[in-house]
Amino acid sequence: SFGDLASIALGELVVHDEHGLGKYRGLVKLSLRGVTQDFLHLEYGGGSLYLPVYRLGVVHRFVGGSPETARLDKLGGSTWTDKRRRVSAETKKMAEELLQLYAQRQALPGHAFPAPDVIFAEFEESFAFEETTDQERAIREVLADMQGETPMDRLVCGDVGYGKTEVALRATLLAVLGGKQVAVLAPTTVLVEQHFVTFSERFRDFPVRVASLSRFRSATEQKAIVRAIDEGKVDVVVGTHRLLSRDVRFNQLGLIVIDEEQRFGVV
Repeated sequence: SFGDLASIALGELVVHDEHGLGKYRGLVKLSLRGVTQDFLHLEYGGGSLYLPVYRLGVVHRFVGGSPETARLDKLGGSTWTDKRRRVSAETKKMAEELLQLYAQRQALPGHAFPAPDVIFAEFEESFAFEETTDQERAIREVLADMQGETPMDRLVCGDVGYGKTEVALRATLLAVLGGKQVAVLAPTTVLVEQHFVTFSERFRDFPVRVASLSRFRSATEQKAIVRAIDEGKVDVVVGTHRLLSRDVRFNQLGLIVIDEEQRFGVV
């Protein structure tokens, strides 16, 4: 929703709870029963709607796609109602599938990693910065999840530069010290190389073997890395969707870290 009128730009597409997609055409003054009030002028297919400013809460930003190709809904038409009914049904189906998925996850036994040891403590001390309160909490909760009996599924959110990578590094080390391999999945080859450098530097003085798998590696190098992963000679592999290829088989995969650029998912 819009916090105030100043946050709505002239010509911006908006969504009304009852009437659907329209276009904001500005603020107008209208007199009703001798009382002059401010109204939002919203343009729709085949007509206009004048909404009192005190009902601003029923109007929301349009986030459904490209504004250039969006089609305005028609006042009094059934298009918006049909959309809401279809989305409601799809949302209900998705919720049911998620409930079933998480019920199955809860029923499956997870791998309980051992508690952090002396090597892990040394790694923590090698961190060049002081952990923020949120960072400490995220690390503590992730490590607690990994030591539990239930399979972990956690999302770590935060803006760039807020220390999510260090959270992933701590989780990675705990997994490796527990005898498991770690897959770090990134959406682009550039991010893969950035993470490869970061993980290699942080684990340089620790018993962790790091490799990367992307198009930046030659076919011969990729084949050798894939074989090393299968044989358990690589502890951590950073890669693009190449990690999901059929020829990539992990010896003892215990942790998947997914970088979505703005947040880390730890599975």
